[in-house]
Amino acid sequence: MSTDRVTMAQLLADAVGRTLPDVVGPDLDVLFCGINPSLYSAAVGHHFARPGNRFWPTLHRSGFTPRRLDPSEDHLLPGFGLGVTNLVARATARADELSAPELVAGGARLVRLAAACRPRWIAVVGVTAYRLAFGQPRALVGPRPEQLGGARLWVLPNPSGLNAHYQLDRLVAEFDRLRQAVAAGPPR
Repeated sequence: MSTDRVTMAQLLADAVGRTLPDVVGPDLDVLFCGINPSLYSAAVGHHFARPGNRFWPTLHRSGFTPRRLDPSEDHLLPGFGLGVTNLVARATARADELSAPELVAGGARLVRLAAACRPRWIAVVGVTAYRLAFGQPRALVGPRPEQLGGARLWVLPNPSGLNAHYQLDRLVAEFDRLRQAVAAGPPR
């Protein structure tokens, strides 16, 4: 086995259970909420960093950012009126390693975070996780009638490369629907 593989394997093993800080700021238009950090994201210290994750190209192609940001630039998001957090803070190899009680607790934490930072919209990125976290077993991708912590709510597909149900163009279309709703809404 090569040194690079041993090094990466060790980095990923060391990332189990690590957390990433929320990227938030005042006057956010959208707070994107992932399910939980991947081991790769936790190892490098940036959201949606795993190679193959389509969050960053989707964010750009849907018009939320003027260029494709690198995961290492996640700190720039508040300058675009955007933020990022996770339902569950601890990193795992796969989202299916999370328990239903962890997701429910993460949903409660998201409500508190929304009340504290007051984004206009929250976009939960992962419909299955949303269903479990908020007890909404029939929820679909798109706008939701309820609010979270005073913010309007939208559910988006998971941009993980493992989500074969949504290819890049379809992901971009769903993110663009949210961007259009944000643009059409009342200004801050």
